[in-house]
Amino acid sequence: MPYLIDGHNLIPKLGLQLSSMDDEQELIAALQEFCRLKRTQVEVYFDGAPAGTLTFQKYGAVSAHFIRAISSADAAIENRLSKLGKQAKGWTVVSSDGRVQTAGRAVHARILASEEFATMVRAEAGKTATKPDQALDQKEVDKWLEEFSRHK
Repeated sequence: MPYLIDGHNLIPKLGLQLSSMDDEQELIAALQEFCRLKRTQVEVYFDGAPAGTLTFQKYGAVSAHFIRAISSADAAIENRLSKLGKQAKGWTVVSSDGRVQTAGRAVHARILASEEFATMVRAEAGKTATKPDQALDQKEVDKWLEEFSRHK
């Protein structure tokens, strides 16, 4: 199921800092990993794009929309939901903003609070965390030494 995400609403829920110069890129990187693990797609919307910057960029399965100051991410998400029409039922809207959640409910999209989604992202990342090497017991060492000596 693809996701429509209110980016600046999610950033602090993942422990990232809105004041960071790279907050949006850090979120996009986390979302790319989430998409890779879940085999899904994400559209993320950010407010306040300065004039003269790109308003859309594709990062693999993550589509990032940078909304200029004359509008808002909330309005862009509402517009996208409206364009999806009946297909919106197959999408999940991620935001803790009441306006965005209301827009999602109006088109029967699944609603997920940013806090809940952040928990999902952390859980997926934790599943792939490197586990410490386990020591082999002497039997296993002997078995492998024997196997390697056969192939000399």
